[in-house]
Amino acid sequence: METIKKRLPGILLAALIATPAWYIGKAFPIIGSPVLGIIFGMLLAFWKRPEFFNVGVKYTSKKLLQYSIILLGFQMNLFNVFTVGKQTLVLMSFTLTAAFLTAYFVGKFLKLDSNTKTLIGVGTAICGGSAIAATAPVIHASDEEVAHSISTIFLFNVIAAFLFPFIGHMLGMSDQSFGIWAGTAINDTSSVVAAGYSFSNDAGNLAVIVKLTRTLMIVPVTLFLAIFTSKKSSKKNNSNYSIIKIFPWFVLGFVATSVVNTFLPMPNGLNQTLSQLGKFIIVMAMASIGLNTNIVKLIKSGTKPIFLGLICWIVLAATSLVVQYAILNI
Repeated sequence: METIKKRLPGILLAALIATPAWYIGKAFPIIGSPVLGIIFGMLLAFWKRPEFFNVGVKYTSKKLLQYSIILLGFQMNLFNVFTVGKQTLVLMSFTLTAAFLTAYFVGKFLKLDSNTKTLIGVGTAICGGSAIAATAPVIHASDEEVAHSISTIFLFNVIAAFLFPFIGHMLGMSDQSFGIWAGTAINDTSSVVAAGYSFSNDAGNLAVIVKLTRTLMIVPVTLFLAIFTSKKSSKKNNSNYSIIKIFPWFVLGFVATSVVNTFLPMPNGLNQTLSQLGKFIIVMAMASIGLNTNIVKLIKSGTKPIFLGLICWIVLAATSLVVQYAILNI
């Protein structure tokens, strides 16, 4: 009870900031609630808040963020993975590899820190804010690193929502080809929906299925990063490596809720409610991250992450198109 009392003020503060961000984000999905949560939090970071808020704010940005990923599993239907077929999974292996290699080498050239490179890479390759939220606790990313990455991904989400349908029509793409392209090359679900359904209803339906399948890549990627980060830390500190200590257990929770949602009967609308709760908690976590972020410092050092995000995004979109036409003949 004592621990709950210490955490509650900060959790409630995060929820209070997240509430307007949630509703405004719903009204303007192209912007998205997580981005607004971070912005509102950063604006309030100038307020010298009482010390008793800090425990709960930190808990929300770290632990509650992990629990939110578990709840996101309730939006997953594993049968959709089989629906999109082997071709799409092959395509994703190319796009993910291209995005990660680009993030690593271009980020190294730009002399960006390892965590920012990783977060922008996973955010671009997998599913924007959700992938960043899942990866951040695994690699022990700071609040400012998360804020940089979320802001960068947001910028190209907005551009993609308007640019992709125009390019698709210009190239004379079919509904299937565009749906797969949007689902594999646009970062955030809201932007995938906006671009997909702007092109056509069939393209939108396919794009959403492909995008949700892409979200499952959170599982192997976070597991790999957990092992890599732990081994790197063990060598640096000359300590023993332990898979039990570093294992991202919340990812197993994400898999478990996906399995439950796919195979077990649930009361009507409960899975939707739980996945929405997970998304709201992500907004709370982003608000908490914003509260601990120096907006002036963020703006001063923001050019390089944005350039990295641009290069990763271009490479991802181009790779998806090339593999579709040259290898898969879609």
